[in-house]
Amino acid sequence: MLVEQYWKPVYKYLRVRHQASYEDAQDLTQGFFARVLDRDVLAAFEPARGSFRTFLRVCLDRYAANERKAARRQKRGGGVPALALDWRDAEGELRQLDVADGMTPDELFKQEWIRSFFGVVVEALRQELTAEGKAVYYTLFERYDLEPPADPRPTYGDLAEELGLKTTDVTNHLASARRRFRRLALARLRELCASDEEFEREAADLLGGPAT
Repeated sequence: MLVEQYWKPVYKYLRVRHQASYEDAQDLTQGFFARVLDRDVLAAFEPARGSFRTFLRVCLDRYAANERKAARRQKRGGGVPALALDWRDAEGELRQLDVADGMTPDELFKQEWIRSFFGVVVEALRQELTAEGKAVYYTLFERYDLEPPADPRPTYGDLAEELGLKTTDVTNHLASARRRFRRLALARLRELCASDEEFEREAADLLGGPAT
């Protein structure tokens, strides 16, 4: 869960904030997670002092700075089991990354964390609905809620005609998919947060409402 959620934000942050090369960012990402998972780094987290995301980003900054100073980056195949991560996919996303002027390190890391979070939840929704024989629910959700808005934006009637549905079916299927998406998002967020307070705060920030 930790690696799945955070590896892309970590990799992109290293590329942008620390200006690591393509290869060095991979090495640092692998080494950072090896350090975090093998040592008592996470035990130092204190929820009362801030979010886990910020804590991990600070740990990453320290790790990258120490590796640079000591010139002992973890090399692929250097005794640490390599994580199976899609570096090309992350690099492709990086080329589309919009880093606003004046963005703080925490804002940059949060931006990519949110992108990664929702990417995983959307994929979980697709898999869940497809497995239940409700792929059309996901198609509607993707077309209406995920794709960049067209000009003009398709109406429920347009989607119904395109997919051979009733307009009421589009309304009901979209509502069902959105409820499922929120449920999946909240469940994942609950697993990622270290306290009820952090969970409530993140839920309000990401989903614009109470964690229900």
